[in-house]
Amino acid sequence: MHSITPHPRPRWRTAALCGSLAATLTALDARAQDANPRTDASATPSLSEVTVTGNPLGAAQTVAPSSTLTGENLLLQRAATLGDTLQEQPGVASSYFGPNAGRPVIRGLDGDRVRILQNSGASIDASSLSYDHNTPIDPLTIERVEVLRGPAALLYGGSAQGGVVNVIDNRIPREPVAGPEGGVTGRADASYASGARASSGAALIEGGNDRYALHVDAFSRDAGDTAVPITLGCARPGSPESARRICNSANRAWGGAVGGTAFFDRGYLGASLAGYRSDYGTVAEDDVSIGMRSTRAALEGLWRLPGGLIESVKGQFSHGDYQHTEFEGDAVGTVFKNRGSEGRIEAKHRAFGRLTGVWGLQWEGTRFSALGEEAFLPPSRTRALALFAHEELGTDWGKLTFGARVEQVRVRTEGALDAAGEPRFAAGSRRFTPGSAALGALVHAGGGWQLSGNLAYTQRAPKDYELFADGPHVATAAWELGNPALGLERSTSVDVGAQWKDGAHRFAVTAFASRYGNYIGLLPTGRTVDELPEYAYTGVKARFAGLEASGTVRLLGRQGLWRSAADASVLDLDLRADTVRATNTNTSTGTGQPLPLIAPARVGATLRWANGPWGARLGFDHAMAQHRVPEGSRATAGYTLWNASLTWRQKLGHAQLQWYARVDNLGNRLAYSATSILTQTVFPNAPLPGRSVRVGVQATF
Repeated sequence: MHSITPHPRPRWRTAALCGSLAATLTALDARAQDANPRTDASATPSLSEVTVTGNPLGAAQTVAPSSTLTGENLLLQRAATLGDTLQEQPGVASSYFGPNAGRPVIRGLDGDRVRILQNSGASIDASSLSYDHNTPIDPLTIERVEVLRGPAALLYGGSAQGGVVNVIDNRIPREPVAGPEGGVTGRADASYASGARASSGAALIEGGNDRYALHVDAFSRDAGDTAVPITLGCARPGSPESARRICNSANRAWGGAVGGTAFFDRGYLGASLAGYRSDYGTVAEDDVSIGMRSTRAALEGLWRLPGGLIESVKGQFSHGDYQHTEFEGDAVGTVFKNRGSEGRIEAKHRAFGRLTGVWGLQWEGTRFSALGEEAFLPPSRTRALALFAHEELGTDWGKLTFGARVEQVRVRTEGALDAAGEPRFAAGSRRFTPGSAALGALVHAGGGWQLSGNLAYTQRAPKDYELFADGPHVATAAWELGNPALGLERSTSVDVGAQWKDGAHRFAVTAFASRYGNYIGLLPTGRTVDELPEYAYTGVKARFAGLEASGTVRLLGRQGLWRSAADASVLDLDLRADTVRATNTNTSTGTGQPLPLIAPARVGATLRWANGPWGARLGFDHAMAQHRVPEGSRATAGYTLWNASLTWRQKLGHAQLQWYARVDNLGNRLAYSATSILTQTVFPNAPLPGRSVRVGVQATF
């Protein structure tokens, strides 16, 4: 089999990591028994269940639509990419560039309109530039993921019009690990998936006391080509000419991090250093692979100032060094680099009556370059400085929230020469001053009901590639052309929602709509350049509207529709649905034309049963056919994917083992994603994965 990258493989493999898990548990079990007195089988080391991105003041109730994926749900839904991990969340899809690259798509918006955060700090990478660029975040190391939908996420970036995905990994501990006397906690995971013959393992250890905390983690993943229900051709050297697998979809990833925090009477100061490496096939071309390298350093601190106008000050700083090399066979093709830093200071003021709030300053600077024959944009520098505020006013009936953000953004390029020394890209510079504001309300309607609403006006500065691109882009199979004259992207958005909860029963529904005065889309021009269709970044009027719903009904057990013997068994039914309709309303480009790569309407359900240490799930997700596509684009058929899982908890001293098995695409159904560019450019070579059985064990202590 042809190697997916000329870089040497790591000396330690997944098998070695998995084999060390038992030794790690044994070595630390004696200390864990003395230092960690938790004996409840359901107790696991975890952070407080607060949606950080949804409410910077730390309140549990958020006005903006939000959700959290953690615990057993995260364990069973975890995939190789962040987008695939979250795609069962209402309103969230995956851009799916094969099994190795996929960013979250929220309410039909992707790329830079969805902000990816690590512990509320920026993730410096190039994943928003191209569909084949994965985020340097592996779900193996995640403790929980928070999803904040809609433009109310403007506190975390003016470009976050679709929402925010915040990945929490606790690499900088924000609270003591195990009480004043200290102790050690940890987690280890090992699994194997049949569909891609994928073995993976991860381990983390945290220790300390009320004065300090240390964190160490490592992970490894090794997967072959992904199995699918049909036979596909493959021109990769050393591979079969045809097989029931996606050609060039193998992947190897490994990395880890160290971090630590010192706690003081009035706060804490912590730092971390993380590395991520991944070598994977691009799927779009049989003999092109990618070597990704990312290093991220972060610093975070909190200082409380009781008695004054300012209650506390929180600071964050991170620096990322990202490199993404595309190999054509064994030869280096194009090298993408993105180096940058982000800083953020938040000041929480004391309460004025029922009014509380946070004021802040954020700055970010990146230096991007793409070097090689297929580079489609010049080296560039982006600098941004922003002021933001978030205020909450408590009332007898609920609360009101106010948010505002103003930025100064400069995007500059010095141009570039081609191999012959001739001008390849022109120099240019643009300055923007986007401003955004949001207003929200939460009403306690009684009877377990809450009503919420958000109104937001947002502006986004164009990105470097939207301004200066001019060249062939392999991932989109098109010649992409930027427009240096683009103005601010502007939108007005509203969402209204209702939530109800009664014991185990719950229900939530949100309707949303956005109107764009200048939506920057990549649209065909009708011309051809070097035998490639030309697509230009163009500002158009657009409209997005949709609905998200989710709920849980307890069928058996306490507060259920039926009672089991001694309430030993619990049976819940989870329901979910979403739909979004995105339309180009620009009169000059064809009013009523659908925007590309929009997810179809989806419905899903999961039946969850639990009895003591045992648990089982059976569920499905159905995607309707997507016929609302731009003229000349491929429609996608509807499909239903079933999944099933079985879990069992086991005590081992003071450690808890969670054994699990999950079957995805139980019926081995052939399906294609409407949100994947590959469905348009390389059809039928990139279907969704076929049947796969994943078995594993997770240990916590």
